[in-house]
Amino acid sequence: MGKSRTKRFKRPQFSPTGDCQAEAAAAANGTGGEEDDGPAAELLEKLQHPSAEVRECACAGLARLVQQRPALPGLARRDAVRRLGPLLLDPSLAVRETAAGALRNLSACGGFEVCDNMVTKDIMTPLVALLKECSAGLDSNEMSLQEKKDQNRNSIENIANEAVNVLWNICECSSRAVSIFNKEGCLEIVLKYLSRFPTNVDLAISVAYCLQTVTEDNPELLKSFSATALNMLESALLSPVSSMESLLLKTLVAGTIWNLKDIIPCKSQAEIINALLKILSEVLGMDAGEMVIQMKETETQRLKTAAEAEEILENTNGDALIEDDEMEGISHKRKVRRKTFVSDLLPPTDKELRETIALLTAQQTALEIIVNMCCNEDPSDDEWEELSSSDESDAFMENSFSECGGQLFSPLCLSHEVHTALTNYLIPKKIFEKTAFPNSIAVDLCSRNPTWKPLIRKMNTIQCRALFCLQSLVSLLDVEHLGGAAALQTLAQHLSQLLFSQPDFAKHVDFLEAISSALRALLQTMASKNISQCMTPDQLMTLCKAGIHSSNVGVRVNVVSILGITGSVLAKEDGTLETLKNIGCFLLEVTTKDPSLVVAGEALDALFDVFADGKEAERASIQIKLLSALKEFQPVFKVKIRKEGRGNYSTDQLCVLDNVKMNLRRFIAYQETVEKRLTS
Repeated sequence: MGKSRTKRFKRPQFSPTGDCQAEAAAAANGTGGEEDDGPAAELLEKLQHPSAEVRECACAGLARLVQQRPALPGLARRDAVRRLGPLLLDPSLAVRETAAGALRNLSACGGFEVCDNMVTKDIMTPLVALLKECSAGLDSNEMSLQEKKDQNRNSIENIANEAVNVLWNICECSSRAVSIFNKEGCLEIVLKYLSRFPTNVDLAISVAYCLQTVTEDNPELLKSFSATALNMLESALLSPVSSMESLLLKTLVAGTIWNLKDIIPCKSQAEIINALLKILSEVLGMDAGEMVIQMKETETQRLKTAAEAEEILENTNGDALIEDDEMEGISHKRKVRRKTFVSDLLPPTDKELRETIALLTAQQTALEIIVNMCCNEDPSDDEWEELSSSDESDAFMENSFSECGGQLFSPLCLSHEVHTALTNYLIPKKIFEKTAFPNSIAVDLCSRNPTWKPLIRKMNTIQCRALFCLQSLVSLLDVEHLGGAAALQTLAQHLSQLLFSQPDFAKHVDFLEAISSALRALLQTMASKNISQCMTPDQLMTLCKAGIHSSNVGVRVNVVSILGITGSVLAKEDGTLETLKNIGCFLLEVTTKDPSLVVAGEALDALFDVFADGKEAERASIQIKLLSALKEFQPVFKVKIRKEGRGNYSTDQLCVLDNVKMNLRRFIAYQETVEKRLTS
């Protein structure tokens, strides 16, 4: 209702087995089928076994079990969280790591309810204690355990990685967990882990994800960021790119720094924003489709070479014998014979797949950061004109973070700097390129390999994020910065082709929401600048008829708004009577039949826009009997707001609906004068 708003992004909950939400809710409440208790009960009992190996195996079994949706309620009933928690501080490092892995999977698959329940079950106490012990262990290269130092450090980092992932998942779902993070001084701990990015990028990436989560809308935590902490983020941000995983790390750190914008000195703002957007531009400038093709070919060649070497070795030397004089659990020595291949002697690797996933994730993250950047309140046009252009920089000023006592960002300056940097780094052009469908060759390669097949969904997600990003940029930037009127018309044609090249576009809800959001913002901008629109009436009605049946409220709101925008333009033109009648009848039907008050309110807003002015609009309103239909609906609308509004809609939505209700009364009065004038 009114100007389209861009959507902010948070990380969706990971679920390796699909949608766990229904089962997660049951798990959080401790309800569900008793038949699921069998394996859960057995594994939970083994957590108390005196043998560390048995406890480790039980934790590993639970890590797999929590990924099975029906098992979650049984685990909740048997208090799995309270029984796993103490094992985070088990004397055995291996048990600690597998216990943290089980809790990581549970928090990832369980969703908001399960994570909140984990906080209720006091998982944060042993988790924070483990994080502190790992931090101390990295300093001293030893914990309270008798392990070899060289093995100990690696084990501690592995445990820390699992623990940080648990912390990240829980903080993303629970404000109570974030509060504990603040109070327990977890920031200093995770920043110490981040400092290990030159040698352990996996751990650093986990920390960066966690930091991006806990720094969002958390003013209490921002007070804890010292110059040293900010310099650590700067070091990670400016580190050289040695792999796609390091590029992902830099992207995540950029997102964290953006969350810290309120504590960064104003004098550093130009350098910082340019540094952030330079990284995002670099990420978006890479061709993910070509990367998929190249990495898949590299993997295929590597596996082929390894197989050929294996065959040669086997044919030349026969079976190799490896003697192992130590068999754990057996008191006497014995020889062990087994067949050994070249691949056994090489470390297992899925480097190509990991690198490709890292790039795709970095691109998705970059797009989400840009959308969130554009969600800040925009200054008025008059305020924009008072601003002078700022200097640009390709990198941070030396020690730009070190002086935090200076003037901080003002929203006005911040918006201007983002506006300038977005244009300078050609980000609109790169985002436009990402709105195309994924490379068909890359999709085909992935579809024929089970381990690569999930990448197809990631490529589709990038397209959707790019469309949402496009919506934000069209709403934020001036027409000139978008390439002028001709470029907007080309963009409208591009979006139409994307939409109508898919005969079953209505079935792809995420894509439909994203492209309808982009179209809505684009058509709104074109209408406000009197730029002729490119969608035909037939295309318009095809989109709206398909979209209005979507289960996604956002899609329905978008198509109704699109109809209102286009109809208001047609109302001022000659020869549009029949089209306006079709639009009016469609909007009236949505108004009276859609179950959502938000959609009904948007449809009323669209009717007000379409039939507010113009001779053709006035004639159409009489012929479709708009006045009588709205008079009949007015009391129904009031009752629905009173009965359904409270508890089902947010305060902001209710305020808007009240405004629509008031405008409906005024519009009816206006239509009465129109009808009286035309029929007298």
